[in-house]
Amino acid sequence: MIFATKENLFISYLKRDLVVSFRGKSASLNPLIFFVMIVLLMPLSLGSYSLALQKVAPGIIWIMALLSVLLSAGSIFDEDYNDGSLEQMIITPNLLFLPLLGKMTAHWISKSLPIAITAPFLGLFLPMPENALIPLLVGLIIGTACFTLLGSIGAALTVPTKDKSFLLALIILPLYVPIIIFGSSVIYYMADGMNWRYPLAALSSIFCILVVLSPLAISGIFRSSMIE
Repeated sequence: MIFATKENLFISYLKRDLVVSFRGKSASLNPLIFFVMIVLLMPLSLGSYSLALQKVAPGIIWIMALLSVLLSAGSIFDEDYNDGSLEQMIITPNLLFLPLLGKMTAHWISKSLPIAITAPFLGLFLPMPENALIPLLVGLIIGTACFTLLGSIGAALTVPTKDKSFLLALIILPLYVPIIIFGSSVIYYMADGMNWRYPLAALSSIFCILVVLSPLAISGIFRSSMIE
């Protein structure tokens, strides 16, 4: 892994982390199980108020998706930190951008993407109009990627910390607000007959910025920790 060429660094770390994730299937399924259970419990709390449920359904799904992704975000670098491979990755002369992007992509594929794919099916239970399911899917695919990229920064800041859940939430949750606003607006715009591609474009812009900035920020965090 250390001697992989720069062109293959992204693919190498992506494959490696995907293999590790699929070997520990139970841990990978925990965020998805949490998401499904919480969303399915929401109709029970509102009872027969189907109109109210339909109005709040997009916000419910997005917030539950956020909490589900946050549930696993803190563990992105834990195994590498514990077995020493994270230190080996940092001290290599290669740039960390591609390896970190590969690790975050693998984490998103194994833990966050299933949430986005499952969400439209759960939307039928809330209930949501059928024409809102495709915007919901597209928005959550981009949104969960943004959640993962931001969560990775928090994970890098708290990687040596044992009880990191509260600290991670304290650092990252305020940064999730624009993603929640634009993501849920995709559905509300569609429901109001407006062009839902505008909030989707804003969400995509956030994603493009995070794809560049998140690996750079995490690289700086790890490099500075090695200097200290």
